[in-house]
Amino acid sequence: MLQVPARIGGRPVSAAEWIEVRSPWDGAPVGRVPALTPAHVADACAAAAKVLERRDFPQHARAEVLERAAETLTERVEEFAVTIAREAGKPIVDARAEAARAADTFRFSAVEARKLSGELIPMDASRGGAGRLGFAVRHPAGVVAAITPFNFPLNLVAHKLGPAIAAGCPIVLKPAELTPISAIRLVDLLVEAGLPGDWISVVTGTGPETGTPLVEHPVPAVVSFTGSVPVGRRIQRIAAGKRVLLELGSNAPVIIEPGADLRRAVAAIRRGGFAYAGQVCISTQRVLAHRSVYDEVLGLLRETVATLRLGDPLDERTELGPMISAAAADRVADWLAAARAAGAEVTGGERQGPILTPAVVADPARHLDVYRQEVFGPVVTVTPYGEIGEAISMANDSEARLQAGVFTPDLAAALRAANELRFGGVLINDVPTFRADQQPYGGVGDAGNTREGPAYAINEMTELRFVSVSA
Repeated sequence: MLQVPARIGGRPVSAAEWIEVRSPWDGAPVGRVPALTPAHVADACAAAAKVLERRDFPQHARAEVLERAAETLTERVEEFAVTIAREAGKPIVDARAEAARAADTFRFSAVEARKLSGELIPMDASRGGAGRLGFAVRHPAGVVAAITPFNFPLNLVAHKLGPAIAAGCPIVLKPAELTPISAIRLVDLLVEAGLPGDWISVVTGTGPETGTPLVEHPVPAVVSFTGSVPVGRRIQRIAAGKRVLLELGSNAPVIIEPGADLRRAVAAIRRGGFAYAGQVCISTQRVLAHRSVYDEVLGLLRETVATLRLGDPLDERTELGPMISAAAADRVADWLAAARAAGAEVTGGERQGPILTPAVVADPARHLDVYRQEVFGPVVTVTPYGEIGEAISMANDSEARLQAGVFTPDLAAALRAANELRFGGVLINDVPTFRADQQPYGGVGDAGNTREGPAYAINEMTELRFVSVSA
């Protein structure tokens, strides 16, 4: 089996034990990565601290590395896509799109590296400041500890690494233990593009052995985490004194108003609810349909979901592949069984080997997990409402609010929704699953506390330093 070493301070690192990475589709081996220990994490943090003392990687050099990395990744999209498809079970077409997006994320980060600046402060706007020149400049906040999830094993890593490099922050990366190989190869690509080898360390292993020690270590000044709400909240508790950036989950709603193009809306939900088997933090989950269109939306959705092609992630025709693990599929199947037992009408949601077939749940009780929690599986619920105010209240009735969508031809309804939906993003005539890599992306409540997108992440990874010069 292919052995893929971790890296600490610019050198490859192995360990006494190894973690086998296997395809969630057929269990075939993808590779092995070392199961590192807290001692390895301490070594990585010490190496990053030494890098922070240097001043030999200026803005233009950081931008050039990111530009070269974007170009190289664009040339190697297919190679990275196959790795993503094999280790994450993501359909190859979607894996290619992820690799292309990661290249764009580096491009946006390169632009921001060149633009990184401060601001002039009008000192003589106050009597006490007269005669002084004042300005504020951005400095790296320190070492960044980046902890990334399995579902976008390349682009969500790029969303940590690109801004950190642009900001001038050394990095210790802990990738998801289920999908670490894409991340390691991306780091190798950055080094090939000119990133100093000791600028980034990759610590592979389990959460308790590498993730927790990394968060608790005194060296990282910033912890950037994408993942589940419970883990995010735990990180927030144990990362005392650090800047903690959380991008967590949601049970994303979409509202369908009277007069909306129902076929367009349902086609978008087909994609937004079932891409990567629903394992997306903004996967469309709660469809809120006006009573006048509820039956038609439900019928169209059942009809179109039945046409999803299931199968091998490496098959060009596959639209929905396996969930990341049998345990994940079992959990969602149990939630669907509970919905059926409570009287909800469930179409689909059956186990077919490693695949859980796509499910549509009609008007479930509001306390059920398939409605209340983040399913993170191929499940969409459909619920009727009476008027737009009720739909907005239903959408807002969630602890984790990342993005929401609204389909409507009515400008007044669209503007009201944009004003009253308490989410990090509101998408008009689109599903909440859309994300552009340059947008400010993040949520409120349990969905997170920050905004990603290179320009916004760089602000979080830098500090303003005020300078006053007296004549």
